[in-house]
Amino acid sequence: MIKQICLNLPVADLPKSMAFFKSLGFSSNPQFTDETAAMMVISDAISVMLTTHAKFREFTPKAVCDTTKAVEALFNLSCASREDVDRLVAKALAAGGSTYDKAEDFGFMYTHSFVDPDGHGWGLFHLSAPRPGP
Repeated sequence: MIKQICLNLPVADLPKSMAFFKSLGFSSNPQFTDETAAMMVISDAISVMLTTHAKFREFTPKAVCDTTKAVEALFNLSCASREDVDRLVAKALAAGGSTYDKAEDFGFMYTHSFVDPDGHGWGLFHLSAPRPGP
């Protein structure tokens, strides 16, 4: 059974990326942090391993995605409330992130997103009621 997820993301400037994620309220795990990588803890079950491009290339023979031209993935995080969604987007924007959309309210789900300084897209959502059936 899977208990945790750890995303590995290439970053251009490790200290800058660490500072960005710390400003969102995430902590770093010093046990898995050095000059080439840093584990940022989002929750008990979710971590992000930020790696320099050189370190990331040790894990794959493929080129690192140029996020100014392409999207490699969108990462979505469930938040406890609409206010948490808005608060996290505001923190991301204040810390140097950006957004390309506006908050959307679908009744049962509230969403918004941000893009981190390395161009990785993060969707945030809050489910307020069970999703309607078919």
